[in-house]
Amino acid sequence: MARANYIVRRIIQAGNNEGERMRIVKNIDRLSDLLCGVIDMAELIRHTHPERAWVDAANQAYDTLCEYMNHLNTNVDLARALDDFMASPSFKNLPMEAKQTAWIFKHDFDKSGVHLPIHQRQKFVELSSNIISLGRDFLQGLGAEKKPIMLFTKDCEGVPETPRLWQLYSVKRGLRSRVSVEPNSAEARRVLKHSTNEEARKKVYVSQNASSNEQIQVLEQLLRDRAELAVLVGRQSYGEMLLHDKMGKKPEHVHEFLGSLLEFSRPRALAALNDVKQAKKRSQGLSYLPEIYAWDREAYFPSKSLEPPIPLPRLTPGLALCAFSRLLKHIYGISCEPADVERGEVWHDDVRKVNIVDESEGIIGWIYLDLFYREGKAGGATHYTLRCSRRVDDDDAANDFLPSDHGRELTPDLEERLVIRSESHVTPGRDGSHQRPVAAISCDFDANSPRGMDWQDVVTLWHELGHAMHSMIGRTEYGNVAGTRCATDFVELPSILMEHFLTSPHVLSLFYLDTPPPLFSTLDLDHIPPTPTRSHYQAIEAHNHILLAMLDQHYHSTIALSPSFDSTRELEKVESAYGVLPHVEGTSWQTSFGHLFSYGASYYSYLFDRAIASRVWSRVFRGEEPGQGRGEGGPLSRENGERFKSGVLRFGGGKDPWEMVAGLLKEPMLREGDLNAMREVGRWGVDDVAKEYNDVNGLKQEESGAEEGRGWNKTWKRKQRRGGWEKRGRTIGRMLDGEGKNRVDFGAFCDEERGSHHVGGGGGYHGRIPVDGPGCALEEALARGEGSQSWIRETFDDVETVDPFDEQETLVVLGGLEALAKFDVGHIHICGGERGRDRRAWRWKRRKKKRLLELGI
Repeated sequence: MARANYIVRRIIQAGNNEGERMRIVKNIDRLSDLLCGVIDMAELIRHTHPERAWVDAANQAYDTLCEYMNHLNTNVDLARALDDFMASPSFKNLPMEAKQTAWIFKHDFDKSGVHLPIHQRQKFVELSSNIISLGRDFLQGLGAEKKPIMLFTKDCEGVPETPRLWQLYSVKRGLRSRVSVEPNSAEARRVLKHSTNEEARKKVYVSQNASSNEQIQVLEQLLRDRAELAVLVGRQSYGEMLLHDKMGKKPEHVHEFLGSLLEFSRPRALAALNDVKQAKKRSQGLSYLPEIYAWDREAYFPSKSLEPPIPLPRLTPGLALCAFSRLLKHIYGISCEPADVERGEVWHDDVRKVNIVDESEGIIGWIYLDLFYREGKAGGATHYTLRCSRRVDDDDAANDFLPSDHGRELTPDLEERLVIRSESHVTPGRDGSHQRPVAAISCDFDANSPRGMDWQDVVTLWHELGHAMHSMIGRTEYGNVAGTRCATDFVELPSILMEHFLTSPHVLSLFYLDTPPPLFSTLDLDHIPPTPTRSHYQAIEAHNHILLAMLDQHYHSTIALSPSFDSTRELEKVESAYGVLPHVEGTSWQTSFGHLFSYGASYYSYLFDRAIASRVWSRVFRGEEPGQGRGEGGPLSRENGERFKSGVLRFGGGKDPWEMVAGLLKEPMLREGDLNAMREVGRWGVDDVAKEYNDVNGLKQEESGAEEGRGWNKTWKRKQRRGGWEKRGRTIGRMLDGEGKNRVDFGAFCDEERGSHHVGGGGGYHGRIPVDGPGCALEEALARGEGSQSWIRETFDDVETVDPFDEQETLVVLGGLEALAKFDVGHIHICGGERGRDRRAWRWKRRKKKRLLELGI
């Protein structure tokens, strides 16, 4: 703070000195970089450090410096110095990036009410303090306990018994007539998912989504204070105030985007909803299509398991990072290398440091990875920008001081130690020397998981690494516009784009550290229909995200200034106008929408960036630009990567994002960033990853999770598979019969001693049959069954493989009976079955690319 005060004095005293006036934007940026470097580090430490003393010190530093920053934002002399310079002819001579940075600083001053009369400025400070306090109360209310609900025996109809949930078990068995449970307890969630009593599910849902009067009052006062704050600074609504410097610009522009997005989303959501109605009709044995309500989600919406598009090795953070580094090498000429840490450099033994190395410039930055869960550490996945890139060789820091400053708090020696200018922290270049950026990523992965990382964890890690690389690659004069220091509705583009790379088999082949398996060398990777990673029914969930964005915009409109403002009544209006599911009377779930505080009036940003990322992926990296053949360049193309790197990542927030998107996508009509541009982005839709899989070869693909999310259903032309798939030689899966009922457990294990693979089908006998000729063993195995081949063809109407591209392992599902077939050498295992019907598993050498279509099925 003492160091910052000298920079503040220099800016204010620039006066008519033309040289100093030309440095005002640079010096404000230096001031911002100095303070944010400490604030951002304190933010990281208070959320991740295991020692209480460090957390307390970080909290104190964070609070002190945030208060100091608020003081600077309302410093009239500081704001006047910037205003006077921006009004002078000299300002016009600045480069575009400097002008962009100056306007950002000016908007920050304006939003802080610095230009208001003294009494209004005091009101501004009061409202700002109230908003912070109300926001804290609102977020704390997210975890508030709800009123218990009473469950009776009739409520438990259809609910599977489990002694673990003893209260539910006792009611279902008639040991008790009723029990009182928390709405979000495991018992209540099980009723919501399995109960055949619709009124029971409704009761649980309403209880889960009800709010106390106090919670509603806190939210409504927060929205009123925000609206009043906006009026105080001359805006009609909080939305108008906040969007002024975003890509959205105006509330009506955002509404146009969301409206256009709804036109794209609604038909897909209604089509998926019709499938849910069919499922409910079949389940209840109805002769008509029933209505679907919000409480039907758990019962009739499939699980949303996420799997890699193609089989991969055992996934670990190291492997995920290695594959990411390989991708960067291909598209940017950049790699990630392990780095040594000095004593006291990291806050926990789990933390790893990574050098980000450019093939021509050497080390350009560092990323610290704190990836595993531990007690006391903040949950979720977060990217922290600890230091931004900016040009430092022209700082002219020595002139911050006057000759009379001999007794200053910072001696020249201390100054040298506090202000980092050593060569090890600076990257020299043709455009001057730039401060090397530093970022940290915090996640809560399970370090002890025997199966390694879930695929969702890999997607999450790559998403956060996308943010980090935005910080690493950004090369700007000013730190305030470097990397992720850009518009809120633009910052997610690079990270969401990294999720798209994980849909490409070309990119996924990088997960094999040695030689990829045969399927990568023998097949055309452009035409592999991968396993869908998202549920077909997520069209409904995607539509609900648009609904949330609509609600966010509505709450932050002028409606909040109405004396009769009722957030629950407004919620019902929005759901009725835009939702595909009817509003449920008695619910007030708006108090559970935490983003209303953290992303107030900007919740649309994530949808907006998903739409742009989808377009960038298809046009730039998949080669689907008009006049360009599909697959030209591809996702591993250096040319495509350099196009995105130099056209977007390099500029951070130093260039109009609309210009960057328009230039990258070669769509000039987007440059204005007006109503038409927002409407056009909405038309692109946000189907993204799900759309990827529907587009491959034009094949229809569906996914529906079996109970507990262990199985799924997928269609490739006329072939279907039900059940789990073999992974890494060991699987515990769950199978469904032909009608989706009578679940059967099966296990598979590798017999390393004999080098063969056995499948347990619940008991019975095992036998070996030699394979001497084409079809011989298969026919003999069928003959041992309950009838002729024709009988089996009539009885078992579904035949398919776990992975039709895997030459080594194939799972065959025969209608109501499951059989595992392993393409191996010279023998067949026959496994006995349950319920008086044999299960058959055949293994034989696969010499040609033949499917079980030879059976005529």
